[in-house]
Amino acid sequence: MTSATAQDTAAAAPARPVARMAWLDALRGFAALVVAYFHLQTYVLDKPYDLVFAGRLDLGRYGVLLFFLVSGYVIMMSLERYGSLRRFWVGRIFRIYPALLLTAVLMLVVIAAGVRPLSRYFRDEPVAAVLGHATMLQELLGVPSLVNVFWTLSYEMVFYLVISGLFVLGWHRRIAWWAIGLAVFCLVAGRFLPRDLLSGDDLQHVTAAAVAVTLVLAGSVAAYVSGRRSAAVAAAAAGVGMLLLPALNGAAAPDSHAPAGSWRALSFLTVMLAGTVVYAAHHGRMSRRAAAAVLGTVLAVQLAVDWVHTPQQWQTAEQAMGLRLITCTTLLAVVATFALGFALRHRRVPTWLAWLGRVSYSIYLLHPLVRVTLPELWPGADDYPFAGQLAVGAVYLAATLLAAWAAYHLVERPGQRLGKRVSVWLDARLPADRCVRTPAGPAAPEVPTARTEAQPRDLRSRV
Repeated sequence: MTSATAQDTAAAAPARPVARMAWLDALRGFAALVVAYFHLQTYVLDKPYDLVFAGRLDLGRYGVLLFFLVSGYVIMMSLERYGSLRRFWVGRIFRIYPALLLTAVLMLVVIAAGVRPLSRYFRDEPVAAVLGHATMLQELLGVPSLVNVFWTLSYEMVFYLVISGLFVLGWHRRIAWWAIGLAVFCLVAGRFLPRDLLSGDDLQHVTAAAVAVTLVLAGSVAAYVSGRRSAAVAAAAAGVGMLLLPALNGAAAPDSHAPAGSWRALSFLTVMLAGTVVYAAHHGRMSRRAAAAVLGTVLAVQLAVDWVHTPQQWQTAEQAMGLRLITCTTLLAVVATFALGFALRHRRVPTWLAWLGRVSYSIYLLHPLVRVTLPELWPGADDYPFAGQLAVGAVYLAATLLAAWAAYHLVERPGQRLGKRVSVWLDARLPADRCVRTPAGPAAPEVPTARTEAQPRDLRSRV
């Protein structure tokens, strides 16, 4: 999830293109609020959730999948805007890590205050725990996340590595086939994929895997920053190979968000790839008719994946059917929400919703810290009458938004500005970036190009 400052966008692009990107802000802000409420209802305001969503929709998964779909669109947009993997990776690092580090430090303060315990992994295998979080890959290494929402960043990092590799190798021109292929692979091989082949139950194996992926990530970033084509090709091969991490170790974490198996971890990446297909169609890389066929195929296959693989062997037939329906309904709701946002992309987005989108990364990271303090401030609030629970929820929302506003202005934006200065400094001192032979945008579309709307001169990464 990335963001751009309103000032930067206004300075670099005309008003109309900025408005066209506001629909992404709206989707991201909405998704952040959905996830925040999902975690709140585990303590208060659970009755509205039970009344509207229980047994019908997995609200937490809905919010996350919506984030992933938008992220696929925006990361492709970001790569084309930068036209340089050096600038892309420097931008990613200075966009993601400052707020991530702030959240981690604040959670350690909460732990030190005795509000919640520290996971045994940080005591028994501190190297694996630290490296897992430093690479953002802890979820796929079998390391519990310090903050529960950190797990999605593991998939973001894998996606960055994979999509960078596809760009270097020129395979991004066939992104539609990657999306379809990964969905089909999940369907065919889902039941045969190991859950935790790389880490298992042995903590030493977890540490070894953490060291290995750290070396891959550090080497890849160094290669892309160097700008040398030969180094970038090696990094690209390693990046595409990172698909093996979720494929072989996707359900390794004790609190894994892919409990049904590693196929679920791969399906998260399928959703992101679907977002890249939407971007390709929207910006003339393929005809919209072809994109509709691709996206329809991916959706149909993914629904089949959820229907076939979601139920567990220990579940009764009734439980299995209920889980199938919830999972499929959730995916369809995500698609419908994104489609609605895309259809309304020319409409003016309310200022408050656009603002939520800009600070959504901080909302997403910081709301769990506010949530864990609620039982300390209002013990027994889950037994309050509805009006009392509503008041607790209002305080939770206000505190989360205030924290997000502060983090955005004091941490996120300064981090972005520093990243831009670092990019300029590196460009001035290193050879020209030759990681990609041709401009990031595909020179030869895989299908006939369709007429599209005028393109923004400078599209800012926003998810």
